[in-house]
Amino acid sequence: MSQIDFRLLQSAIVLADELSFSRAASRLHLTQPGLTKQIQDLESQLGVILFERSSQGVELTEPCRVFIEQAKLAVFHLERAVHLTRASAKGAEVVVNFGSSPYIDPYIVSTMLSVRLPLFPTMRVHARSNFSQELTRQVSSGELDIAIIAAEEQSPRLNFLELESHPLYGLMQSQDPVSRKRATSLGDLDDRVWVLFGKHVHPTMHDSLLSRAEGLGVMPREIQYFTTAEEAAYLVAKHEGIAFLNRTSAWRVARSGLTMRPIDEPGIAVKTTLITRSDDRTRLISEYVRSAMTKLQRKSHANQQSLPLTI
Repeated sequence: MSQIDFRLLQSAIVLADELSFSRAASRLHLTQPGLTKQIQDLESQLGVILFERSSQGVELTEPCRVFIEQAKLAVFHLERAVHLTRASAKGAEVVVNFGSSPYIDPYIVSTMLSVRLPLFPTMRVHARSNFSQELTRQVSSGELDIAIIAAEEQSPRLNFLELESHPLYGLMQSQDPVSRKRATSLGDLDDRVWVLFGKHVHPTMHDSLLSRAEGLGVMPREIQYFTTAEEAAYLVAKHEGIAFLNRTSAWRVARSGLTMRPIDEPGIAVKTTLITRSDDRTRLISEYVRSAMTKLQRKSHANQQSLPLTI
């Protein structure tokens, strides 16, 4: 069998993730007919059908599941070889590709970025920011070595190390009746304007929150969506609503007539989680994680309170 083009592997992996030719083509910056042709070429080379097409979308065949699992490993090791080769050419012994969600406490991110390893004196850390769902995908695919995410998703391909767990916080006007309580609950927020983060920010928490409210018979009068904490603060002031934020974001904007209260609701908590690939057993990543955890644990309680740990 002839060598399979690397681009065909990438196309199959993305299509398996998206289960949609249109979405996969968009991610790959291809036309849909172009992606279809690549998948047909790959299936022809392999001599098997990888994807079943239907009016409902795309389904993976059993041979496809086996192929994708191994293809992801191949892509991971090839991309890692490219990264390390380029880093070596620039005079760096190793590169750690690190990602973090913009909703992670800056204290945690800065601690992760401050790691220095005596065994790897020329180590460089390349950092990027993205939403948790995309960071999870990037670690799975090998684009990132380590990421700090605000999520609870699990995957057999990844190692998960929980760093912090905190409730959501409600941001409200200082004169709001709810602010008289030390903590609030969804029952207190019935028939109110909710200022909610978009589903793309944290899909699991978004769905869990609305599902919990529905189970309690709690209905928002209206939902306004935001991306940044500053947007949430503006919408709270404009609509006299309640915004759902993590602790650091609420703490940052709780001023000028706004205050914050924890939302005490069973099952509604977001977690700061460190993720790595389960098949990445390199000494570099093991030492990096160990050193970062030691630095986090050594911080004094007073320092942690000055900029609260959050997810």
